[in-house]
Amino acid sequence: MLEFLNDLLWSKVLIFVLIILGVLFTVRSRFVQFRYFVNMFGILASAFRREKGHLSSFQALALSVAGRVGAGNIAGVAVAVTLGGPGAVFWMWMIGLIGMATSFFECTLAQAYKVAEPDGTYRGGPAFYIQRGLRQKWLAMLFSVLLLVTFGFSFNALQSFTLATSFYDTFGVPTYVSGIVTAAVLGLIIFGGIKRIAEVAEFVVPIMAIGYMAVALFVIGTNIGEVPAVLMYIVTSAFGLEPAIGGGIGAAILYGVRRGLFSNEAGLGSAPNVAAVAYVRHPVNQGIVQAFSVFIDTLILCTCTAMIILLSGAYEPGVTVGGVSLTQMALAEHVGEWGRVFVTIALLFFSFTSIMYNYYLGENSLGFMAGENKTVFNAFRVLTLGLVLWGSMQDLGTVFAFADVAMGLLALVNLIAMVLLFKVGLRLMNDYDAQRAAGNPQPVFDAAKFADLDLDHAAWRDVATRESGLQPRPDDAAPVRTAF
Repeated sequence: MLEFLNDLLWSKVLIFVLIILGVLFTVRSRFVQFRYFVNMFGILASAFRREKGHLSSFQALALSVAGRVGAGNIAGVAVAVTLGGPGAVFWMWMIGLIGMATSFFECTLAQAYKVAEPDGTYRGGPAFYIQRGLRQKWLAMLFSVLLLVTFGFSFNALQSFTLATSFYDTFGVPTYVSGIVTAAVLGLIIFGGIKRIAEVAEFVVPIMAIGYMAVALFVIGTNIGEVPAVLMYIVTSAFGLEPAIGGGIGAAILYGVRRGLFSNEAGLGSAPNVAAVAYVRHPVNQGIVQAFSVFIDTLILCTCTAMIILLSGAYEPGVTVGGVSLTQMALAEHVGEWGRVFVTIALLFFSFTSIMYNYYLGENSLGFMAGENKTVFNAFRVLTLGLVLWGSMQDLGTVFAFADVAMGLLALVNLIAMVLLFKVGLRLMNDYDAQRAAGNPQPVFDAAKFADLDLDHAAWRDVATRESGLQPRPDDAAPVRTAF
């Protein structure tokens, strides 16, 4: 039954829905991901700006990259190349480019509908824009439950399993030892709340991503003469022009799109939960930053893995070795046996940061359902550590299949909400565009201009007063929020 549901959701429903909506969002927004691509770097330059009591836009970006960048960038790309041929990489690029528009809108909406917390931070995500934008509490609750089950529970156990088995295969470390160490380090982080999680992500993620890219650039540089041929190989395979590739164009599209969607998570409703926590001048700022997150994941890091594999002799059409093993074999061929160890270490960082990200998604869903109940949060933290330890010692095939089904349903709920709120997203984008056209390079959001929307005006008054240089009035303090 789980296999049937997974095949129905991911092979026959979600792939087409995500592609169609991604193209729609791209066209209706006048190709926002390309119009503001250069502007992304300017926004990133100001994303390091911190306001007392708030998370910076860069911290939110680092946390979302921590979630998007995971085993899929190492193992998932290898699986796509193995099953779909090199052409799958081209279709990963395409789904990444249109996914940037999808991520832009879901994260812009999350910012607009965020709520202020008593401690000065923000909380938001699809559950919040479903409740406040669509006024459908039952649908918001359904989304929160699916988010908690998928990321808060299932995927944490799965990431722990991936990390522990990888260390066992490479170093012979017993899986339970890896589980204990992972749980201990994670406990020190998550009991510090979202601010500590963001601080760790802000430090670890750039090192993780830059280190992996540096090795890939070394491989590309030492094989620069072969790069044009590999790129041509990818393109010709994408259109079924390589007869040696089993499955032809159909397999290339299917596995490229599936791996791309799994990797960058655009439209799945996970990243908006993180996008909402940042202090930004305008919701669109964070939408643009999160679109760049998809670019980093799919267009940069997935390409790094693909080039490492295709520039080696480890890949051959019809090869049976896939996943992490193929990536390890390929890198070892380029740099020696230490390449296998490097892949394992990279997987350690990718998996661990994903666990932090998954934990926060679970916490955010609990925050929506239970308000600021510290007992509930602490119980969830203890349960998370237990699941990490348990997952390191299990064969989680069934759990993985169940999690895929839950994630598919999660995506459907989010996509329905995005379609219904798309006009709101366009209004936000048009407001940003109008301010820039009027000569303001750093637009500031005025929630009063959107009085017909159920926004948390306390959160946006905070932004307005800070950007105008005024001190917040006592009545601007964040209200105490309870469960709905």
